[in-house]
Amino acid sequence: MSAYRGDPDPRRRPIRILVVAGQPLLRTGYRTVLDAEVDLTVVAEAATDGEAVELARRLLPDVVLLDARARGAGVATTRTIVESGLPVRVLILARADLEENVLGALCAGARGFLPPEVSSTELAAAIRSVAAGDAVAAPRILDRLLNQLADLLPDPAATPSRLLDSLTGREREVLVQVARGRSNAEIAQELSVSETTVKTHVGNVLTKLRLRDRVQAVVLAYESGLIRPRS
Repeated sequence: MSAYRGDPDPRRRPIRILVVAGQPLLRTGYRTVLDAEVDLTVVAEAATDGEAVELARRLLPDVVLLDARARGAGVATTRTIVESGLPVRVLILARADLEENVLGALCAGARGFLPPEVSSTELAAAIRSVAAGDAVAAPRILDRLLNQLADLLPDPAATPSRLLDSLTGREREVLVQVARGRSNAEIAQELSVSETTVKTHVGNVLTKLRLRDRVQAVVLAYESGLIRPRS
């Protein structure tokens, strides 16, 4: 899971985005902000879960930007899109105090979480990161998520370590860094290795532990007791 960052590459086709928000003004605002970026384009807007799923299936956008600031919003849409096997990634805009939205969407397969008040620059960078296959989370949301998870996790002393036995020492180090929210570039700098090497280690971790993405890796690192939320 990385901090939201990313730069446009004019050689690539624009990243196609489906905007999902209940309020017309929100949808218009997101479209205005995103269409101003040369490498991003909003291909459609949806006001309801049903519309979002139908448009995702028909248009196959790269990223679904889903405004989930209402309590309970976004989870069903995310789950339906992910479980359908579509090559579509979901980025959630959720209030940090709505843990059930964040946790529910996380379990459903969302690839990123940002607060609704995120800046236009940060939002565009996050969309680029998610489209590239990374998972992103604003630090404030990640902190609240991990603190919420702390109450649900088993005692590390009582947790069997067999789950991580397949990892090498370096792969464990990389998993710890991923769980702390660091990007591949930051991990490479911390461990004094190349970014390509970090990508290889992350891929090995996901393969060995049969994880879908970095978000699941973060959860597993805490569930296994490899790392604990900050108090």
